[in-house]
Amino acid sequence: MARPVSRRRAIAIFAAAAGLPLLRTAGAAVPAKIWTGQALGAPATLILNHEDPVEAARLVELVVAEVSRLETVFSLSRSDSALAELNRTGALAAPPPDLVSLLERSRAFWAQTAGAFDPTVQPLWSLFYRHFSAPNADPSGPARPEVCRALEQIGFDRVVFNRDRVVMRPHMALTLNGIAQGYITDRIVDLLRNAGVTSSLVDMGEDRAIGSKPDGTPWRIGLADSQFDDRPDRILDIVDKAVATSSAAGFHFDAGGRFGHILDPRDGTAPAIYRRVSVVADDATTADALSTAFSLMEEASIRSVARTRRDLLVDLVGLDGSHARFEGSA
Repeated sequence: MARPVSRRRAIAIFAAAAGLPLLRTAGAAVPAKIWTGQALGAPATLILNHEDPVEAARLVELVVAEVSRLETVFSLSRSDSALAELNRTGALAAPPPDLVSLLERSRAFWAQTAGAFDPTVQPLWSLFYRHFSAPNADPSGPARPEVCRALEQIGFDRVVFNRDRVVMRPHMALTLNGIAQGYITDRIVDLLRNAGVTSSLVDMGEDRAIGSKPDGTPWRIGLADSQFDDRPDRILDIVDKAVATSSAAGFHFDAGGRFGHILDPRDGTAPAIYRRVSVVADDATTADALSTAFSLMEEASIRSVARTRRDLLVDLVGLDGSHARFEGSA
């Protein structure tokens, strides 16, 4: 999900890169190629182990170009993106295949989470943003009638799409910020694997490992309860897995910190159930979408969804600091 630059992101990459071994080839030590930039407004990092520095540089150029291309599909902040055009007009002819693919994945997560994950939540997000951007905004949030009007514009079942078109009802709008960073991460992983890369850590807003580190040890991803923490409180070791973390504390609409950016598309509230929700999955798209949805769900419901997927590991930190970790069991 899109969020401001936070210490947590730096912690994750620091934990992954700390003690990063050199790749040894023909007796020579080759340092890892590390690239940093942005993807959909979030900090992005690529740690690439490759014996050929020229090829490594070429792959980084391909990664940058692919991220730029996907931003023209998914970005809300670019007026020329396919998503921005869809939100302006309510319809899109000949949509980019990546948009159709991500809408298909979104529909599956919407159904799987009983509507907790819903990209049509954008009108509600816009309402909260407008409300708290106004001078002397009511600290209790938007009036309930306004929230109800926004909820009338929400419902992923009202979005019709196929490879030829995407159509929404009037006044609806989509945000893919709760899944697109994971999707971009997966596309970069595909690009690198197709180029023969067997060891890399890709972070395009969410983290995904290709293989292990060159010495065979897992990549290490740090988790922290607060963006102000100086070090992670937990470390996840991953090989060929993806990790996504969501927290309402990542951004608040209001100065008082009552209204986080993860809004419930079912009732219009901004619930604070957990300090942090982290999901490990086989792909970053899944981890991203479910970490978003699980932030709005009680633990029993999360466990129910996790039981349908063998690839999941869920790490929850409650508001009281309690910790729960469980795996899927399908």
